[in-house]
Amino acid sequence: MQVKYSRQREAILHFLESRRDHPTADVIYAHLKMQDPKISLGTVYRNLSLLTELGKIRTFATGDGKEHYDPNTSAHSHLICRSCGSVSDVDVICPETTAQQAENKSGGRVEDSQLFFYGQCEKCAGK
Repeated sequence: MQVKYSRQREAILHFLESRRDHPTADVIYAHLKMQDPKISLGTVYRNLSLLTELGKIRTFATGDGKEHYDPNTSAHSHLICRSCGSVSDVDVICPETTAQQAENKSGGRVEDSQLFFYGQCEKCAGK
């Protein structure tokens, strides 16, 4: 799919790539609004959807009722802190044997997997 260049889309992607905290659309919008007061929340959502569709970013829910966005599309897991709500990358992937077991038990086909750990982040665990 060939997509026309968009300054707003480029700004969203650049912002995501500069962060490691997996922000929500509201956080992205608030940051970009400071640089471009004319940008709308709808523009942010449309571009996040397109970037996800193009495979440039990943999206996931953490249980807080919001989608989080991640520019790291390689296989990795996340630690979701139950104390502060932070989301951190963890360099652990779902083993192929687990995906194979899921296929065998469901009768379906696994195309992607994400593994989430819940607990306390390094900062909260150190309190």
